[in-house]
Amino acid sequence: MKMAMKDGQILIKEADQNQFMVIKSWNKMKWKRGEQILVGTADLELLNKLAGLIRLPQPIEQQRQHLIAIQGSVNAERMNPNPVPLVTYPVKLKLFQHQVRGANMAMITFGFVSPKKLCRECGCHMDAEVESDICECCQDDRRG
Repeated sequence: MKMAMKDGQILIKEADQNQFMVIKSWNKMKWKRGEQILVGTADLELLNKLAGLIRLPQPIEQQRQHLIAIQGSVNAERMNPNPVPLVTYPVKLKLFQHQVRGANMAMITFGFVSPKKLCRECGCHMDAEVESDICECCQDDRRG
């Protein structure tokens, strides 16, 4: 099976009969008869299903990991008890907490802000690449 990603679309060519039937049963990809390829939007659901079926090529796996980071960051922001605006929003009045959460989730989803995760202790934002669940300031408080 050959796989490529072009303009946000996953293209699959030369899938064997079993792979073709499994992929077709998901109803996430369409068969283009003229080109003899399967085409579908490269969303997280499709990429996770394909990852369960075969080993994804490196660029497609990186896109999948990026989408997982975005989803995790949005979910963390949704449950954040004390949301802080990620950017200065162009509004006159102070936003309510649910409005700050919604605006932050939109900024993360649409790529205006890089995915972040929340500190388990104080709720501040950390880079998604940081392995610890606790920010540096909370770690310093624990040490001394």
